[in-house]
Amino acid sequence: MQIRYYKEYSRFLNRFMEFKVYGHAGRPILIFPCQSGRFYDWEDRNMCNLAAPWIDAGKLQIITADSIDPESWDNHGPCRPRIEMQERWYNYVCEELTPRLLEINREQGPDHTGQVLVGGASMGGGHAVNFFLRRPDLFNGTIALSGLYSSGMFFGDYMDDLVYRNSPCDYMRNFPENHPYKKLFAKADKFILCCGQGQWEEDLLASTKELQAILESKDIHPFVDIWGTDVSHDWYWWEKQWVYFLQMTLGDA
Repeated sequence: MQIRYYKEYSRFLNRFMEFKVYGHAGRPILIFPCQSGRFYDWEDRNMCNLAAPWIDAGKLQIITADSIDPESWDNHGPCRPRIEMQERWYNYVCEELTPRLLEINREQGPDHTGQVLVGGASMGGGHAVNFFLRRPDLFNGTIALSGLYSSGMFFGDYMDDLVYRNSPCDYMRNFPENHPYKKLFAKADKFILCCGQGQWEEDLLASTKELQAILESKDIHPFVDIWGTDVSHDWYWWEKQWVYFLQMTLGDA
C-alpha cells in the first residue's frame, strides 16, 4: 500500500494542516477522525489495513483529515468563537483539502471530481454527513458510523447562523422542496447512516433516527442500517461496519 504524508498551509486556519493518503488511485474517500482525534487515527485503528484489498486493487484511495475539535465542538469556551473555528475548518476542507486530494488522486488515475465519498465514526460520522448535506456538488455519498447530527450535545440551547449551518437536523428540517441539491442527493452513490443499539449508542441512535425521519419527510432517502442490541459505540464494531459498507459501495476487491 502506498502511504504518503502531507503538511500544508491553510489560509482559512492560518496554520499548517496535516493529512495522509493511502493508496495510489481509486475512488477517494475523505475520512474525519472521532471527537478531538487526529489524522493518523484511522490507520492506527487498523481501518486502512482492513481496506487494503480495495486499496491494492486500485479501487479506493483513503485521505485522512485532521480535526480542530478541541477548538470548536470539544471546547468549553464562548460559543461564537468555537463555531467560527468550526466554519473556518469547514471552508478549509471544502476549498483547500478537497481540491488538493483530487489533484493527488488524478496523479495515477482518472478524475473523480464530484465523486468524493466522506466517512468516519462517531463525531467523524457527524462531520461526514454535514459535509455531504451542505456540499453534494463536492461529495457523492457517506459511510457514517454512529454519528451525531445535531448541535445540542456540544452547544446546548445556543443557536446562531453558524451553529445552524453545522447542525444537520436543524437545517434539513427547513430544507425547501425545490432546492437544487435535492437532485444531487438523489444521485448520491451511497448515503449510508449506520448505528448500533448497544452500549454508549443511545444518543447516537436517537440522532440517526431523528435525521432519517427529517430526510424522509423531504423525500431524501439515506440507506439507514441499524445494527443489533449487542453493537456498542466502539472500534470493534466500526471495523466490521467499515468493511461491510466498503463492499456494498465498491463491490468485491
